[in-house]
Amino acid sequence: MTNEARVYFRDVKPYEVPGSLDELRGPVGGVVELRHSVLWAPGDGCVDLDEPGGVGIAYRAVLSEGTVADQTAVLNRSRLIEVWDELLLPRRVRELWEERFPELRRASV
Repeated sequence: MTNEARVYFRDVKPYEVPGSLDELRGPVGGVVELRHSVLWAPGDGCVDLDEPGGVGIAYRAVLSEGTVADQTAVLNRSRLIEVWDELLLPRRVRELWEERFPELRRASV
């Protein structure tokens, strides 16, 4: 057995984060279509933000797998702040976003 530290993919995977929360101008409700590279799920990639769990599914996928272009098209600044503490996100995604946007951290306290 080796004493070398293990490197986990979650610790080196690149995540994208926009420059400002004001760039997030996605819809508050309705149906959004996510590219297959963002949401690996059966169907056409459409998620209804008004259905129970819809925001959580769409926002988690876009925050974890999306590009800044995906994030600005799907995420809504006010809605993100509203649901931030309820989102099930990889630890590093949450840390990156809260480091860039301290208002998210304050919203979940």
